[in-house]
Amino acid sequence: MQLLQPILLFSAIAALLAPIHRGAGFGLLIASYGLALVTGQLSSPSLIALILLIAAAYAVTDGHPRLARYLGHGLFVALTIALSLHWMPGFNNWRIIGPERLTPDAVPFTMYFNLDKPLSGAWLLLVLPWLRPRYALRQLPIGLAGAALAIMLTLPIALAAGMTAWSPKWPASSGLWLANNLLIVTAMEEVVFRGYLQGGLSRCLQGRRHGDWIALLLSSAVFGLAHFSGGSVWMLLAGLAGLAYGCAFRFGGLPAAIIAHFGLNAAHFFLFVYPMLQTGT
Repeated sequence: MQLLQPILLFSAIAALLAPIHRGAGFGLLIASYGLALVTGQLSSPSLIALILLIAAAYAVTDGHPRLARYLGHGLFVALTIALSLHWMPGFNNWRIIGPERLTPDAVPFTMYFNLDKPLSGAWLLLVLPWLRPRYALRQLPIGLAGAALAIMLTLPIALAAGMTAWSPKWPASSGLWLANNLLIVTAMEEVVFRGYLQGGLSRCLQGRRHGDWIALLLSSAVFGLAHFSGGSVWMLLAGLAGLAYGCAFRFGGLPAAIIAHFGLNAAHFFLFVYPMLQTGT
């Protein structure tokens, strides 16, 4: 029963990203969170976040006054910050890996199956039709080029700073990490930072000189700041990675950005010390 809940959520996010009717993803999302409520991963205070997200969705609907739409987007942004920092009550996120050392020289790694953070990405895919991804064959090479750019921008700095080191591996938890990182972490972060933030800024700056590039730079800076808990070097690395993901999004859309982001994460996980070197090793 416990494994069924993440399977349902993984399937819900995959369906929301797929070029099918969003009702399928919404149904799976309801089933996933309904099961979480039954099994105790959600408690009644989590309804506060869900009700506020519904209110934000209603406010941003076309046909409402501009002020109401602005307030709806403001409420959504505030909720996204609160959910990403685990500030909203009622979410009992399940620890599915660790703490364990993936290599002897690494800091212990812990991974949670988060129910709060993916709500923002799911909200965007359900509520804003312009954000839903469109697919084309050219997105794969663009995404891979974005991943290569992200690796070149970040890993030399991380190596020089002593944050990681070469360490190829295939941990026993690799399959679980792949599914969670692709769908819960990478895809949902790209929906928020590239799809909503960079895409939304591009729409606002449409017709202005270099508007798309301004949107790319601003969203990358915010992405870097969002990693403040890791310290200044980690924020710098995230900002540089955001530039690569932003370029992939600029030329290949949301699917290319997801490929670029996941490519860097996978390279870090499978080829280098993860999440980082233990201090003093």
